[in-house]
Amino acid sequence: MKSFLKTAVSSVALTAFSTTVAMAECTNERWNAVMERGTLIVGVKADYKPWGFRDESGNIVGMEIDMAADVARAMGVDLELVAVQSSNRMQFLEQGKIDLMIATMSDRADRREIVGIVGPNYYTSGTNVMSPKALAFTEWTDLTGKKVCGKQGAFYNQIVEERYDVEVVAFTGNAEAKQALRDKKCVAWVYDDSSIGSDLASGNWDEFEMPLASEDDNPWGLAVPIEEQNCVWGNFMSGLQYTWHQDGTLMALEEKWGIKPTAYLKDKAERYGDWLAE
Repeated sequence: MKSFLKTAVSSVALTAFSTTVAMAECTNERWNAVMERGTLIVGVKADYKPWGFRDESGNIVGMEIDMAADVARAMGVDLELVAVQSSNRMQFLEQGKIDLMIATMSDRADRREIVGIVGPNYYTSGTNVMSPKALAFTEWTDLTGKKVCGKQGAFYNQIVEERYDVEVVAFTGNAEAKQALRDKKCVAWVYDDSSIGSDLASGNWDEFEMPLASEDDNPWGLAVPIEEQNCVWGNFMSGLQYTWHQDGTLMALEEKWGIKPTAYLKDKAERYGDWLAE
């Protein structure tokens, strides 16, 4: 028992020392810049309804925009939104064009080498396709040898090409890709099942369906500059995400934006509802 306690105390001491050293190396440059500026600049999607899209007045609205607004409120600063694409969102964060990125980004190991993704993740989605009902696809292999529309920068483009021998024709924006699908330039549109489900529920795609089993489920991660991942900025955003899960904020936003309730958020709310359970 004495040996166990000695080991445990040593472990706690080492962790505390390591954290202290890491914090001592932090300049917290971006965090300090935001506080001095009085404005938080967040990169969000403007073409991914209902997580981030433009309303009739041209304003960017959506679930992730509400999340960004909550971050600004918690910091006591104003909010400025910058529309980003899958192909440039990490670069914008690296280059200092934005302070924080909340832009439907899947949490992947290669991305963690570029930006500071802090947990817990706030959402999840899988890969699927939207295709005309008339084509009656039932299996991924039904796409083999065919052209499929996609979005530039989406990690699953290459996976689907290699796994099912399809040709992904990638477009800059979702609107262009979906219009190409309507114009029959491809047999399907490969994208996140969450977004496809939202489109199908809108009533604007009644002749289309999401016929396949979703694959490669991936949690979504927001990100701070990688150099501040373990500093004030990263710790603040990590804590805020725990709070969003614990108090039901994310589930309330799902309901507000008409998103089908996900088992992922329900599980996280139950898991983090009582911190003693961790």
